[in-house]
Amino acid sequence: MLVEQLARWATQIMEMAGMAVIIGGAALATLRYAADGVRTAAWGAEAYDAYRANLGRGILLGLELLVAADIVKTITAKLDLESVGALAVIVLIRTFLSFSLEVEIKGRWPWRG
Repeated sequence: MLVEQLARWATQIMEMAGMAVIIGGAALATLRYAADGVRTAAWGAEAYDAYRANLGRGILLGLELLVAADIVKTITAKLDLESVGALAVIVLIRTFLSFSLEVEIKGRWPWRG
């Protein structure tokens, strides 16, 4: 009972942290883009690419926290085929998004060093 309650609290904290990181990351990336644009008057492709990379980093970190929350949630979940399948789909989608964002940010496949 105590472990289940702790797992639920941990899950909720990680989910809120994941949302906060995504929202905060988007806000910080936008503020940095605006500040750099005003300071240097450079609103071109290079500034936009940096903005997208910064935005992607915030989303990527938030997704990692959300995946961690999903994993902790399995501690208390009833392990039937439906719940395991739903969790697997959620983790696969979030992992694919994380992988795609990583490629977008770095501009190369992870195994290309």
